[in-house]
Order: sequence, then C-alpha cells, then structure tokens
Amino acid sequence: MSAAGDVAAEVKDWLSEHWDPERTVGEWWELLGTAGWAAPSLPEDSYGKGLSRDESVRVQQAITEFGALGAPGGLGLLLAAPTIATHGEEAQRRRYIRDIVTGRQAWCQLFSEPNAGSDLAGIQTRAERDGEEYVVTGQKVWTSAGQIADMGMLLARTDVEVPKHQGISYFAIDMHQPGIEVRPLKEMTGRALFNEVFLTEARVPADAVIGGLNNGWAVANTTLAFERAGLGAGGGSAAGGAATPGTVAGDLGRRAGDFVRGTAQRGSGAPAGLFGASEKVLVELAKANGRIADPVVRQDLARLHTLNQIARYMGQRQKALKATGGDIPGLGNIAKLSMSQILRLSRDVGLRILGPYGTLHGYSAEDRAALEGVTGQPLHAMVTEMALFTQGPSIYGGTDEIQHNIIGERVLGLPKEPNSDRTTAFKDLTKNG
Repeated sequence: MSAAGDVAAEVKDWLSEHWDPERTVGEWWELLGTAGWAAPSLPEDSYGKGLSRDESVRVQQAITEFGALGAPGGLGLLLAAPTIATHGEEAQRRRYIRDIVTGRQAWCQLFSEPNAGSDLAGIQTRAERDGEEYVVTGQKVWTSAGQIADMGMLLARTDVEVPKHQGISYFAIDMHQPGIEVRPLKEMTGRALFNEVFLTEARVPADAVIGGLNNGWAVANTTLAFERAGLGAGGGSAAGGAATPGTVAGDLGRRAGDFVRGTAQRGSGAPAGLFGASEKVLVELAKANGRIADPVVRQDLARLHTLNQIARYMGQRQKALKATGGDIPGLGNIAKLSMSQILRLSRDVGLRILGPYGTLHGYSAEDRAALEGVTGQPLHAMVTEMALFTQGPSIYGGTDEIQHNIIGERVLGLPKEPNSDRTTAFKDLTKNG
C-alpha cells in the first residue's frame, strides 16, 4: 500500500462502507480512529497504518474529497500521539493514543513559561514526588487550546541538582483538576487561541511520565520535531476535521454531517484558511477586485506559488530519500522557516490586493458580517486575519532565530556560543526575575 493512488482508493472504499452523516461526531471518530485512518502515519501498534507523511496527507485529502468528516484536529493528533507512540510504554500507548485518534480527549502543550520561551530548557515549573504521584507547581504561557483541553503535554523540572537539560521530565497531565487554572490571552486578531496556565499543587500519576524520569528534554525534542514538520511549509493539513475533539467543546454528540462542506466552523474559534488555502484565496480575491492585472501583484502571487511548490517538492524529495535510507538534515527547521516566509509574503500581497480596505478588520463574528456587508467581499476577513496572525508563526514552535541556530550548529557544524548550561547544576544558574 505504498502508492498514493492505492491509499486514496482504499480509504474511499472504506468510507463508502462506513460514512454516515447521521452518526454523531463521537461515533464517527471512533470508527475512523480505530480503523487507523485518523492518524495513518502512526505505527500499526499505535492506531495507525505506518504510512509516510505524503501518503497520510493524501488520506486527509481523500476524506475531504469524499465529503466525510476528517480526523479530530488539534495538538493531540499533531504532537501528543506521535510523541507517545515514539517514547511511550505499551500501556501508555493504549491509555492515551486511542482517546486521541477517536477524539475523546483534546490536548494542549504546557512547554513555554514567562522566563523560558526560546530557552525552553530553562523551565522552572517543579514536579516533586509524593508517593505514587508528582505535585506540580509553576506557570505556563502561550498554551494553544488550553481552554478546551482534557490533557496536557507537560514539561516540568524533576531534578535541580543536574544541568538544566538533564533534570526535566515529560508528563501527560489531566487538565480537569482544581490545581490548574487556564486564563485566555486575547490576541490582536480579536480571538483567544492562546492561554496562560497556572499550576498550583496539581497532581499527575508517576506512571504518566513519558519516556522515563529526567529524560524529558529528549522527548520534548521529538514533540518539537513533529510540531515543526506539521506546521512547516509542505506539511499538509494539521487541522483535521471541522469539529473540535474533547469533552469541553461539546461537538462529540453533534451530527457528523453538520461539520462537512463548510457547514460549521471549528468550535475552538480557530481562523480557517490561514495556511493551505491562502494562495487560492488571494488569487480569487485579486480576480474579484481587478488587482490581478497589477504586475506587482501578479509577480508576488507567482512567487508565493513558487515557494509553495518548492516546499512540496522538498517533501517529495525527503520521501524518496527515506525510501533509500537517507534523510535531509534539518528539514523540519527548514520547513518551519519556509512557512514563516510564505505567510509573510501572503500577508503583504493580501494587503496590497485589498488596498485601503486592508485597514478594516472584524474582531467578532458580528463585525465580520458587517464588514462583508460594506465591502461585498466575503474573503476580506480571512485576509486581514491572516495579516494580523502572521506575526505568530515565526515565534511559536521555536522562533525563526532558534531555527537558524539549530541549522547552523547541528546541520552546518558551526560552533556554539560558549556557556556552562550543560555542566552547571540548574539550581546554580543565574535566572531572570
């Protein structure tokens, strides 16, 4: 089942037999997830089919083309499931991954802190052993979808007597407990996709440590690699279906057919079309308002198309190399940098196409409806939201500067800046604040 056409045909045959828009979202995702089609790139022993990245993207496209509801989106499928499949014990894979691929639980990422963003290994959130549990106290920030999460991927310090990279552990923590407070952070788009999270003597079982005690830095790097690959240019859709997984959003009991063919918005409030659809949207908008005749606009649209195609070809090249045992060093970092560049160009050409109307933005559903009424252009809000949102991707998932450092040091072999981080106990390091 290596050819993309064979994969598409197989999933469509399966959909013909099982898709029923009258099923609830929860019932449909149970079928999709346990059959291995929700996350086909996962290993077969982790509710997947062991497909390549390109084949998995083709599966997503086939589900969309068929008119069925896609896989549960979010960070559970994008990050938690592949990380646990890589580092988790068999019991942990059974416990966590099934609930991810079937949409029963939504996940968030509890990594960054107010004083540990780009320097992620400098986290100060502590997890101290108390019998068969760990007690966790600290603060996290920029936590995407924390307000709808059932579970969290938590990095916490479990040993301060060793250098900072060595004393970190990776936990799967229940977000529904009194010791966890989630506060949404409103962005300049008008939405609140990110949150700050306060942990005050929150508890997590000792058997929820993923990858072994004090081995969290290695596990976290696996998560970050999946994040960069999923968010990077050419990574396909990381969003999944339009319904939102987990117990908080309330979509599991709703009719699955209501979430296909644009009949419903994502419950988390995530802006649609910020990534894959942007090129098509901009071309349609330029044609609609006559700016397609502007040679500068045409040149930028051609450049945008070229960058997207280069990203796609890079993914195909990686697939071919992997088939022969090769690899492209730093591909995830390169893809993330490429994605940032593509989004910045999309922002600039989008605002150029809108002209003076680009200064108007709807910060709520009512505002967006009013703006569409004034401009007569339903694509306007998507472009201005993309323009405001574009500043974020060059920061989250590791800033562009961090990606350059990783490529320079780990791929090109350039020397690192001198420091004692890897030899000095964490408790002895100078800290902010």
